[in-house]
Amino acid sequence: MKLSDFDFDLPERLIATRPARPRSASRLLVAEGDSIRDLHVFDLVDLLQPGDRLVLNNTKVIPARLTGTRTRGEARAKIEVTLLEPATEGWRAMAKPLRRVNLGEAIQFSEHLSAVVAEKSATDLRLVFNLEGDAFDEALATAGAMPLPPYIAAKRAPDEQDVNDYQTVFARNSGAVAAPTASLHFDEDLLRALVAKGVCLTEVTLHVGAGTFLPVKVEDVTTHRMHAEWGFVSQEAADEIAATKQLGGRIIPIGTTALRLIETAGRSGQIEPWEGPTDIFIYPGFDFKVADALMTNFHLPKSTLMMLVSALMGKDRIDRIYQHAISNDYRFFSYGDASLLIPARD
Repeated sequence: MKLSDFDFDLPERLIATRPARPRSASRLLVAEGDSIRDLHVFDLVDLLQPGDRLVLNNTKVIPARLTGTRTRGEARAKIEVTLLEPATEGWRAMAKPLRRVNLGEAIQFSEHLSAVVAEKSATDLRLVFNLEGDAFDEALATAGAMPLPPYIAAKRAPDEQDVNDYQTVFARNSGAVAAPTASLHFDEDLLRALVAKGVCLTEVTLHVGAGTFLPVKVEDVTTHRMHAEWGFVSQEAADEIAATKQLGGRIIPIGTTALRLIETAGRSGQIEPWEGPTDIFIYPGFDFKVADALMTNFHLPKSTLMMLVSALMGKDRIDRIYQHAISNDYRFFSYGDASLLIPARD
C-alpha cells in the first residue's frame, strides 16, 4: 500500500479559508452505498433516524499560537511559537526560527506571560511558563491566537473571527491545538432539531494535536507511526454507545477524531471506558468494531485521514466520491464542506 495511492489533484480554489455562515449551511455530500447526493448539513435532520447516535468530540482548542520576544543578554529578537502538548513540566512547542533559540533563553509573550527554554531538539522545544492552572489559561487567552492549520495560515493571519469560527459550540475540555473540524458545522439550532427528531448525542474527548497536520513521509504507509493524542471515553459514554448498538441504532462519529477514539476504546469488540494516549492508525483493511458511518470534512491528499476514509468506504469508492466533490466545487479542509459516509452493510 503506497503513499502515492492516496494522492489526487486538488484545485487551489477549493481550499476554504473561511467557513460557511450559518455553520449548518455548509454543503453535505451524502455517500451511502453506491449513491451520492448533494445536500446541506441542515438536511441531517431528515437524513438521520430516531435511535441513531452521534458521537461528538467536546475538546476545546486553546489559543496556542504565540508571538514573543526572546532575550539573550542584551540581544532581543522576535519568535513565533505554537504549543503542541503539555509536558511533565511545561509545554512542548514548535518555534520559528527554531535554530536560533538557545537553552535557558527567556521569551516574553505579554506583560503577564513568559517562558524559559528548558529543552531543545531538532524539531521542537520544551517551554516552562511563569504561570500555571487558571492563571496560565487566562494569560494565554489574552496573548495567544487560534492555531489555524498551515494551509490557512499560509494565506492569512488568524483574527478575532477565528476565535469563534475555529471552536465547536459544544467545546468543553481545553487541550486541543487543532479543531475537530467536522463538528464546526453544528450550531445550537441543528443540535436541538436532531434531539427533537430522536437522534441521540454522546460526548467524548480527544485533544487533537498538531501531529494531525504532519505529512506522511514513508512510501509504505503501513510503516507510518501516528502521533499520540490523549483521549477519554467515560463509563456513561461507553454505556450509551453499547446500548445503541444493542438496539440496532447506528453509531455515527462526527469527525475522524471521534471515530479514532471510539475505535480505540472498542478494540475488544465491545466499547469500554477508556483514558490515555492513542496512536491508532486506520488504513484499508482495518476492522471497524464501533462506527457504522462517519461525518467528516474533505481531506488533504496523501494524509492519514484519506487512508481512514478509504478504510471505511473502500479505496475505489472514496476515489469516486472525491472526484464528484472536486467536479461539483465542494470546499475542502478545515473550514470546508462535509461528507456523510455510510458504507454498505454486509
